Amino acid sequence: MTDRPALRSQRLKQLTQAPHTRLDALVHSHAPFDSRESFARFVVAQYLFQSELQPLYNDPQLIAIVPDLAERCRAEQARLDLADLDTAVPAAVPGALHQPGLGEALGWIFVSEGSKLGAAFLIKRAVALGLSDSCGARHLGEPAGGRAEGWKQFIRILDGLALSAEDEAAAERGAVAAFERFTELLAHAYAADAALA
Repeated sequence: MTDRPALRSQRLKQLTQAPHTRLDALVHSHAPFDSRESFARFVVAQYLFQSELQPLYNDPQLIAIVPDLAERCRAEQARLDLADLDTAVPAAVPGALHQPGLGEALGWIFVSEGSKLGAAFLIKRAVALGLSDSCGARHLGEPAGGRAEGWKQFIRILDGLALSAEDEAAAERGAVAAFERFTELLAHAYAADAALA
């Protein structure tokens, strides 16, 4: 493929364009910012996704590569947001990522970290619902040191790693799988709400 970008982060972004577009369309279809109730379902999906990734954010091998990785996890913020929104912490959904190799894990973290950039726009919409980065929308809040700087630091590390061809391919699979998993969890969160209605 002649137009394959040189940087790993750019390759991952290119490869995930289609699943990213599908996810964006699904989010839009559920209108999470139309009401607090709808937003709460969105937070359920965020909590499920972040809690599944918590073992990666706390993994010593990955922390050796990304020193501030543990502090980057948003599972606890999402759990507190659920409490603010009077929403129960959901049960785990079968199919979570389990003990991935290095490459695959990096692909998943790439997607999770990248979503913080989009959160800058989402939190502005959450404010219209009377929520903030200290109540109900903590998981969308600006990370310490700023969104852009945190992302740049992560990307510098990711792009600078020497990976085997096997790990490279696994990172690409992992990034696509992360988008597919969040799409699945989002559908689950809103389907569960419909079942209760």
